[in-house]
Amino acid sequence: MKDLMTRRFFKWVSTQPVSKTELKTALEELKGGVFEASLGGNIYKKRIRFQGRGKSGSGRTIICYKRGGRAIFIHGFAKNEKDNLSARELMALKEFSNILTGLTNAQFEKAIANGDFKEV
Repeated sequence: MKDLMTRRFFKWVSTQPVSKTELKTALEELKGGVFEASLGGNIYKKRIRFQGRGKSGSGRTIICYKRGGRAIFIHGFAKNEKDNLSARELMALKEFSNILTGLTNAQFEKAIANGDFKEV
């Protein structure tokens, strides 16, 4: 099963000093049970390190992950942009996660072909 990122997350992460290796490491840690917060609804908060900085002053990612399934980066922000998600943002991300966890492999393949998702 491919690990993915949304087109919007890809646009954000492309402007940040973060490597693909760092993203893959974050997903490995998440799947191993290492994450900053479980936000409910298969949503997890995971810190990532920007090149030249430590994790504490770098980025935050929001990942949709259902144990045994695929992981999808759905949102990201730099710590200096904002401290946390608002209640409204969290509710929207949970709704989005609910949709994502219900998609079939064929639907994901079509969405990848359409450019809606990119592989990590």
